[in-house]
Amino acid sequence: MLAAVQAFHAKHRFREQGGEDMTYRVALMTEELGEIAECVTKGKPREALAEEVADLFILVLGTAIAAEFDLKQAFWDKLKKLEAREGRLVNGRIRVSEFKE
Repeated sequence: MLAAVQAFHAKHRFREQGGEDMTYRVALMTEELGEIAECVTKGKPREALAEEVADLFILVLGTAIAAEFDLKQAFWDKLKKLEAREGRLVNGRIRVSEFKE
């Protein structure tokens, strides 16, 4: 998947044309998250939700490319931290977070 997104960035010359600017990428990810929220809150079909989640995932992969970090390693490092945390019910739902007492 990462290689496909790298190829997409190269094909459209993202680096040279401002497509890898972090502020711009945050705005795009925010837009996609809003579209995911719309799918959920308006009861849109699962296919629409899947498409919007895929859009966000592609943007996340592209952000790792643009910021030049190893997303795979960042994922495993973060998951290791999360696995060491205790979960709590907050308003009846599980939350695994770094709780500040």
